[in-house]
Amino acid sequence: MTSETITADAAGTWKLGDLTVNRIGFGAMRLTGSAAFHLGTPSDRERSIAVLHRAIELGVNHIDTAAFYFSALRSANEIINSALAPYSDDLVIVTKVGPFRNYSGEWGTSARPDDLRGHVEENLRQLGRDHLDVVNLRRMRQDSIAEHFGALADLREEGLIRHLGISDVEPRHLTEAQAIAPVVCVQNRFGLGSRNPATDEVLRICGEQGIAFVPFFAIAGDGGAQGATASHDEAVLALAQAHGVSPAQVRLAWSLAQGPHVLAIPGTGNPDHLAENVAAGALRLTEDELGTLNSLHKKAD
Repeated sequence: MTSETITADAAGTWKLGDLTVNRIGFGAMRLTGSAAFHLGTPSDRERSIAVLHRAIELGVNHIDTAAFYFSALRSANEIINSALAPYSDDLVIVTKVGPFRNYSGEWGTSARPDDLRGHVEENLRQLGRDHLDVVNLRRMRQDSIAEHFGALADLREEGLIRHLGISDVEPRHLTEAQAIAPVVCVQNRFGLGSRNPATDEVLRICGEQGIAFVPFFAIAGDGGAQGATASHDEAVLALAQAHGVSPAQVRLAWSLAQGPHVLAIPGTGNPDHLAENVAAGALRLTEDELGTLNSLHKKAD
């Protein structure tokens, strides 16, 4: 079976509240350019639209985006709207709020709680929707997220938001948020070799409570927002060769193997990379192979 014939359901499904999604989804950040928040040469708009169409053909029904995903002449939300509206009933679009960029693309201070209504409404306008399926509050180094999360909970009560999630948090923030409203997902940076004890604990807690854990930069390594790493440990390269797959696919398969509640939202503006990412959901690593990669992960700083 080739990458072109493997669909997103190969990885299985999970629920974001009452919304069922395939565990392999799509991150929209790179639709706008070759690097995150790139303000130089914009992406080819028709190619980005074609990538989204192909994602849907491959069974992707979970798209992660944000109003602050934009570059020179390109907005991820606008591209999603143009490519996919009117939206199918089973498509779940997840957005995030908290970070702030002005119209020239410069990062400002993090949003205040009373800014969040405007951020939610901007996502609604750009996407052409009357409600958002899931909104993640991205913590911007606040010690407490209660006031910000409470503002989103109010918007949920008004019907503008269906479900809530949180991002870049420690276990105490999850507890804090759950005292205010249900949390259906947590997005933290997590990937093979990118180790943070607090995130490891969040991953475990989410599994125990049935909350989706959605790692970002799962295949980026040290590249982070700039894109997937080209530096791979010998163990990763050996497993990729043994399975006839790419190192990025090994990294995605390892992430998904951390629990049935773990989702993946790899992003790309390349149709071939898209098919590879989706196909990673069908890659099954043996216990010995997982043990090798787990040991590698535990050695990370």
